[in-house]
Amino acid sequence: MRALHRARRTVVAALCVACIPLIRADAQHHRTITFPDSIYRGLGGAFVMYDRNADLLTEYHPADCRKRLTPASTFKILNSLIGLETGVIRDEHYVIPWDSTVYRDFPAWNRDHDLASAIANSVVWYYQELARRVGRKRMTALIDSTGYGNSDASGPIDRFWLGSTLLISPEEQVGFLRRLYDGSVPFSRRSVEIVKRILVLDESDAHVLRGKTGFSGDRSGLTVGWFVGYMEKGGDVFFFACNMTSPDAGRDAGRIVRERKDAALRILAALGAL
Repeated sequence: MRALHRARRTVVAALCVACIPLIRADAQHHRTITFPDSIYRGLGGAFVMYDRNADLLTEYHPADCRKRLTPASTFKILNSLIGLETGVIRDEHYVIPWDSTVYRDFPAWNRDHDLASAIANSVVWYYQELARRVGRKRMTALIDSTGYGNSDASGPIDRFWLGSTLLISPEEQVGFLRRLYDGSVPFSRRSVEIVKRILVLDESDAHVLRGKTGFSGDRSGLTVGWFVGYMEKGGDVFFFACNMTSPDAGRDAGRIVRERKDAALRILAALGAL
């Protein structure tokens, strides 16, 4: 976290914040922000943060904060809840055997995985098999009852969240995470608590950071990288969603994968959430 505190000092000096009138019913206060070029450096994208105690919604590129894109692997959060709730997987230790398909670009995928290791390593094949076992009918019903993005799971059952029919905006990502935190999603407390445990990325006596990355092509032609989650710190909770986009995958895909999480953390640090 020390590096993040240094990042906060450098970014906050150039951070421009402009308070604007309330335009949404889910937050008492709203503001837009701009960043120095060192954050996005020519990439498209958006950032949303909701401060629970201040009831404050902060946004970068408000129009893009409402633009729906493929959730990619951030959908693993909801996919995990659905797998647990339907009984397809019992708990975070439930193993799905590897079928011996070799993923040369992702060597960590080339073994058996349980739910905890699958989300930690963003193992696509595990979640594809989970979705196939859940099946179309149950998957569609639970996505719809959750109110997740456009709730369109009509694409292939094992990839509708990967550049296909399911879409979600940064604002909707934050809304989903708030409902997850509050337990106001249509899942048992047990399922919610298991998912909260497997989302932990960093923790200390002073804070807990939960989150999930995602990366995929979008059917709009954009390449999309996500980092979404929430930080518990000092008796407050900061929910966030950050994406980076580009129309040129060949040029920018690697950079988006490398920088999506770091960019979000630098912004969170600048806003006092880290």
